[in-house]
Amino acid sequence: MIKVEGLTKRYARHVAVNNISFEVSKGEIVGFLGKNGAGKTTTMRVLTCFLPPSAGAVSVAGFDVLEHPLEVKKRIGYLPETPPVYPEMDVTTYLTFVAKLKGIASNDVAKRVDEACERCAVTNVKNTIIGKLSKGYRQRVGLAQAIIHNPPVLILDEPTSGLDPEQQREARQLIASLAGDHTIILSTHILSEVEHSCSKVVIINAGEIVAVDSVANLHGRRQASETVLIEVTGADSYSVRQRLEQVSGVARVVSRDGRDGTASFEVFGMAEREVRPELARAVVQAGWNLTELRAVGESLEEIFLELTKSESKKETGAVTQ
Repeated sequence: MIKVEGLTKRYARHVAVNNISFEVSKGEIVGFLGKNGAGKTTTMRVLTCFLPPSAGAVSVAGFDVLEHPLEVKKRIGYLPETPPVYPEMDVTTYLTFVAKLKGIASNDVAKRVDEACERCAVTNVKNTIIGKLSKGYRQRVGLAQAIIHNPPVLILDEPTSGLDPEQQREARQLIASLAGDHTIILSTHILSEVEHSCSKVVIINAGEIVAVDSVANLHGRRQASETVLIEVTGADSYSVRQRLEQVSGVARVVSRDGRDGTASFEVFGMAEREVRPELARAVVQAGWNLTELRAVGESLEEIFLELTKSESKKETGAVTQ
């Protein structure tokens, strides 16, 4: 549905995006993740035909952004970081105006406005002046204008920027509800947003793609060895630790704060060794109670920071786009 091949975008001597390639399949929600200034917004602007690429090929819904920009624009809904709303209009008047701009037939406009309001949960403020709405509601109205013509592709640039935690949660739920009906690319630097909303992640740093994968695969491929959290009751910490250190494949055992009466440890396995079955067997055979045993993955934040480490010379003079 979205195909980017060798995209490069230059501003004078500054290269904002350098030879990047990725694809987004139909019905996917893909997180386009990067630090501020990494090239996310520049890429979004190329996808939405606001900027021409300096090199490479970009197609959306089967149409090239350079050869058929009007066809691309018909098939996308775009929510920029700042919602494109008119504060002096009420919600219904604004969405009616947008629907007409997007070529919706006159006899369908009212129906589409009602549907967009319902899907974006703004029906209760349909007659309210937009300038009097909270930021969270303005963001929802912005999303309503993006979906009002039922486009196959949605491009959302920092859709939860500036929202409080409750508003962010509501926005994520709303975006997730649009999956399947729409292919969505979601530009963000908020890691929790990616983990909660996206099926795949594209990570960009200093204008270059550093990873394209699912969140689960990113977690998995970054770990060469297994790390396990284990909690045991019915024995003192010293005895449990000694027993765990004797398990085959265990490299290190580190004590962790546990609840009263609970011995809690983080167990690091050797490379390419799965230690959970042996740990469970050791505890049970010792006659203790195993209250928790789970793998501990590297957080997305740690993965992101590791993948986006840049040499200082790459970041010198960077222009935020």
